[in-house]
Amino acid sequence: MANHFELELQASYMLAPEVRHLVFKRVDASVLPFIPGQFLQVHFTHADTPTKRSYSLASTPGAELLEIAVSYVDGGAATRLFANLKHGEQIEASGPYGRFCLMDADRNSRYLLVGTGTGITPYRAMLPRIAELIATRGVKVALIQGARTEDELLYGEEFAAFATAHPNFSYFACLSRGYRANKAGDRHGRVQVVFDELQLDPALDIAYLCGNPNMVDESFIKLKELGFAVSAVRREKYVSSK
Repeated sequence: MANHFELELQASYMLAPEVRHLVFKRVDASVLPFIPGQFLQVHFTHADTPTKRSYSLASTPGAELLEIAVSYVDGGAATRLFANLKHGEQIEASGPYGRFCLMDADRNSRYLLVGTGTGITPYRAMLPRIAELIATRGVKVALIQGARTEDELLYGEEFAAFATAHPNFSYFACLSRGYRANKAGDRHGRVQVVFDELQLDPALDIAYLCGNPNMVDESFIKLKELGFAVSAVRREKYVSSK
């Protein structure tokens, strides 16, 4: 069972109109060992009832600071907690949990990483590992991020910069309410519009889907139609909880 520990808020900023990026350190000064793709649970009391919420780690393993992204939901208990949390204040957490991770045993030629909303955060944590896999195995990676508008592309500039620095890494921003004409990787529509363009190969590709449950389900169906085995599609659904 994962141990519980206290986190102290060090810094924060708004990533998008309804998403806040928060940076914590452990009060006991320990470094949390985790694998990119894993998540924390934050524990608090709401209406006299013990409550918990799960948040993927957006930070690099081995770092002293732990980073998460929190979506605000109208009337949400967790939203109230984080919106009122001030720098220097503490919360209780536990973890890490989850198996939505890049596997050492993988021998694929390419990863397809698909995310919407805060479901993009695990991929931010994976970037150092992706750089290693590009260098050691020559693996290719296509990251597809879905959002309604440009200001909802969480960490989009970081992904674009990573793509510039690593030729084997491609970044596509799919905007359902238009796209930026001066951005080569932008597409209009939902994330699935890029699937045919990439000429996916079920024998060589492994897909990761994270975010809105409808996106995950629709993408899973599309990938199965393309011939992907269930074991080659790894899924994590993000439900906005109050």
